[in-house]
Amino acid sequence: MTAAPTGGQYRLHHAGPDGVVEAVVTEVAAGIRELRVAGFDITEPFPVTEQPPGANGIVLAPWPNRVAGGVWELDGKRQQLDVSEPKYGNASHGLLRFAPYRVVSQTGTSIQQEATIHPQHGWPFTLETRVLHELVDDGIRVTHEVTNRSGVRAPFAVGAHPYLRAGDTPADDLVVTLDAATAFTVDEQKVPNGSVPVEGTPYDLRQGRRAGDSDLDTAYTDVTPDADGIRRTTMHGPEGDGVELWQDASFPYVQVFTSREYPRGDGKGLAVAVEPMTAPANALNSGEGLRWLEPDETWTGSWGIRRVWS
Repeated sequence: MTAAPTGGQYRLHHAGPDGVVEAVVTEVAAGIRELRVAGFDITEPFPVTEQPPGANGIVLAPWPNRVAGGVWELDGKRQQLDVSEPKYGNASHGLLRFAPYRVVSQTGTSIQQEATIHPQHGWPFTLETRVLHELVDDGIRVTHEVTNRSGVRAPFAVGAHPYLRAGDTPADDLVVTLDAATAFTVDEQKVPNGSVPVEGTPYDLRQGRRAGDSDLDTAYTDVTPDADGIRRTTMHGPEGDGVELWQDASFPYVQVFTSREYPRGDGKGLAVAVEPMTAPANALNSGEGLRWLEPDETWTGSWGIRRVWS
């Protein structure tokens, strides 16, 4: 039997009041390969025989998005990460994209996995990471833990890369809504070079914007939280049914990516990634959103995806 590119496949099942919640979580990159509520897909599924297209569903650590040229500076010393995005010459999406995780605990409705980030090119630290996926009545809750085992203080940032879906509604027809006041602009390497107020720009998603009319690979900040400190991005179809990605105060940034290169049958089409992040791209250089852990200190944060009914 040929092994799956994403390793072990962990099926979760929860009987919620509005229907069964099902998910498949993978061993490699602790990714979400399938997620549906009452038969309604709320993420883009992909076949078990394939690698995650466009980084679909994976965990991004110890940085999300890009590090410019794979280069950053630590205590005055240049650090050179492996360049994993040759098209733009950057180090992209962290160091666990192709790493297998180990199962810590598992039930019918949840799984916790862990992976250690060891010292390597451009990264002289040891971090223990854990990811808990747990089904809830309307979707999934994902909780990350990061512990510094380096003996010295260490930097990190965390993100995830789900592509959202609203059942069978074509991605072009989905309306994306995000109450964020500021967007990052980028240079030719897709690295942030500034920020702008979204008002009057194509980045403005506050009143909703049709995905098919958008061209975004854009990080947002100044996202308005609700009374509980939760930030929300929603996508819904013409009939009103949709999906929401929520993130707690530990994830103050979000990336929206309208990919027109997503595999669709024998061709390619539009898919929309909504990526919760603790820091924007190039945080190892800019310092924005970057967190530093003391030896044996642990950080935790959560986000999730839920079905929204009209």
